[in-house]
Amino acid sequence: MNLKLISLSLAFAASLSAQAQHVMNVNAKKLGAPVQSTMYGIFFEDINYAADGGLYAELIMNRSFEFPNAFAGWDISGKVSLKNDGPFDKNPHYVRMAPAGHGDKHTMIENQGFFGIGVKGGEEYRFSVWARVPDGGKAKLWIDLVDNATMGDDQKLGNTSVDVSGKEWKKYTTIIKPRRTFDKAHLRVWGDSKATTDVEHVSLFPVKTWKGRENGMRQDLAQALNDMHPGVFRFPGGCIVEGTDLETRYQWKNTVGPVENRPLNENRWHYTFTQRYFPNYYQSYGLGFFEFFQLCEDFGCEPLPVISCGLSCQFQNPDPTKPGVHVPVDQLDEYIQDALDLVEFANGDVNTKWGKVRADMGHPAPFNLKFLGVGNEQWDYDEKHGGFGPVFTERLKKFSDALRAKYPKLKLIGTTGPNSEGWDFDLLQPRMKELKVDLYDEHYYRNEKWFLSHGLRYDSYDRKGPRVFAGEYACHGSGKKWNHFETSLYEAAHMTGIERNADLVHMATYAPLFAHVEGWQWRPDAIWYDNLRSFKSVSYYVQQMFAMNKGTNVLSLTMNKKPVAGQPGQDGLFASSVFDKTTNEVIVKVVNTSKQAQDITLNLQGIKASKAETITLNHNGSMDDENTLDQPEKITPKQGTISLTEGKQQSVITDNVPAMTFRIYKIKK
Repeated sequence: MNLKLISLSLAFAASLSAQAQHVMNVNAKKLGAPVQSTMYGIFFEDINYAADGGLYAELIMNRSFEFPNAFAGWDISGKVSLKNDGPFDKNPHYVRMAPAGHGDKHTMIENQGFFGIGVKGGEEYRFSVWARVPDGGKAKLWIDLVDNATMGDDQKLGNTSVDVSGKEWKKYTTIIKPRRTFDKAHLRVWGDSKATTDVEHVSLFPVKTWKGRENGMRQDLAQALNDMHPGVFRFPGGCIVEGTDLETRYQWKNTVGPVENRPLNENRWHYTFTQRYFPNYYQSYGLGFFEFFQLCEDFGCEPLPVISCGLSCQFQNPDPTKPGVHVPVDQLDEYIQDALDLVEFANGDVNTKWGKVRADMGHPAPFNLKFLGVGNEQWDYDEKHGGFGPVFTERLKKFSDALRAKYPKLKLIGTTGPNSEGWDFDLLQPRMKELKVDLYDEHYYRNEKWFLSHGLRYDSYDRKGPRVFAGEYACHGSGKKWNHFETSLYEAAHMTGIERNADLVHMATYAPLFAHVEGWQWRPDAIWYDNLRSFKSVSYYVQQMFAMNKGTNVLSLTMNKKPVAGQPGQDGLFASSVFDKTTNEVIVKVVNTSKQAQDITLNLQGIKASKAETITLNHNGSMDDENTLDQPEKITPKQGTISLTEGKQQSVITDNVPAMTFRIYKIKK
């Protein structure tokens, strides 16, 4: 026989064998477990300047002079003094600006913002200040936005003024419109040359915030969250819930009510990593629990607040017997009452104490809170690891008993600690079942090998216990702990396993969410920004693709009667499938994590169709590439179509999935 013919025959047979090996059967005749509306969501923690200097649109740092260094963020000249008997009891400091005493001297305070103040030419910015003339009469304050480094004759980008009158504290507001765009502006407030003026809570917001709110969110960043189509929103953390010590834990009651009287709190992320140190990183609480609930309402997702269980950060406090580190179990009443009051704030009638606070803030209708997390990355100890006993679960039980007694429909979320496996995870997982929490929160920041080898993680979990919330996860590259395409693709692969196990996993949120390019402590992150621009990472688009195509019910998808989860013989393929009752679509997700293209066949049993839509996320460049501020759409999902072949009681898709590609197929039933 002709050797060339034999070679071609063998190649053809090998091709058929490869195709046969990658035949995936999707049973669209039988709907599986419901996919929860909360399946894919977002997790917010104030790390990487996510709140002040990020999502929260306030442009002035240390606006109430409450930092330990009261003039942090400010330059002062002339006769400026600090006072502490101001109109707000939780933020008592203010600045007295007296005449400089000479016609050529000036009293002025200048704020540098967060890594500068980003302003856009022609846009309006709302300046506000609480002020008075302590000796009575009138005074004028001049307000400038400036470019200190300009080579022009005038540093001013825009200016305005406010007229202050009387001895009583009042709020004054004006609009300033810069003439050009600049990302490193400063704000100057000039005192009157003839009258002493007191100023407090110096504030500057873009008029164009998310939904146009005065105490609003940065428009592009809030829009990016909305565009993720989240089903659940976990807030406010994270490790800041615990605090490095009890005094600096996140206390939700300090974050509601008038914004001028929300006390400053330390942010543990300003000092956690000395190699990424930000000594002026604090929490103003301008973005507080009311604003978080409001955002959940905007996005149409379920709020999931997390509260302190009385344990400060166990990483930073390894000896729980040290006095003052944790709240003794018999002294938890205040903490438990905070939890009960939070539910009342969210859901209570306007005639209740905390329901009235919500109503007074402009939201008489309840927020319909259904979920509450107790504790963050907490754990117990066994005899081999400290022998300190059930420090977390004994506290969790007290919270659980009190909350279930008053709010039996509320779903409680516990935790299996900071690790996805190991002694602490193995200790806590069965205890979550014993305590009958509704869900428990798993966290895993792991490398490429872990994500590729754990495609079946949830297939063997106990279905009789609590449901799972994958509350923090991301693929961290080995030696490359930053955003890049390859690790994002492996996250997509892992998420097919989350989706396949939707009967067990009810929530999943990538972490962290936000990072300022000049103020980050942790990478990778979903959304990056500077003072004016932002970009969405490839991981963001992975999350968005799943969230926008989560369907309503799982469909069985197998290859050789096995789940497609990167198993031996599956050539790096991962896949899952769902049906969407609202659109009458079968949705198949396929991730090819191999460095070679893979031929696949999708047998869509019970489907009659001739065409499918596709959404493809891949990249022809380096696997280390990522979107950037200058190239925000370098790697984005692309729409397409593919033809189907109609068979007997099924339709068939044959496709060649490129190497390192995530592809979604959407087929109308």
